[in-house]
Amino acid sequence: MKPDGAYRMDLAVEDSVIVELKAIEKLAPIHKVQLLSYLRLSGKTLGLILNFNVVHLREGIWRVVNQFEPASSASSASPAV
Repeated sequence: MKPDGAYRMDLAVEDSVIVELKAIEKLAPIHKVQLLSYLRLSGKTLGLILNFNVVHLREGIWRVVNQFEPASSASSASPAV
């Protein structure tokens, strides 16, 4: 099933990183949730939100990582010592 027009990511880099572009006064938690939705739907792990409405661009960058595996399965996958 393909998602309808409501889900349109701004940019995908090398088919591994999703980039959401914003030009707003302040980033809100809903923007992180939006990017997490795009990551889950696309099966990607890493995303960036870039807000261009800041004095220095480094102040407008949010890195978002989507965790697919629960912590319990990750710890059980590590080798026993």
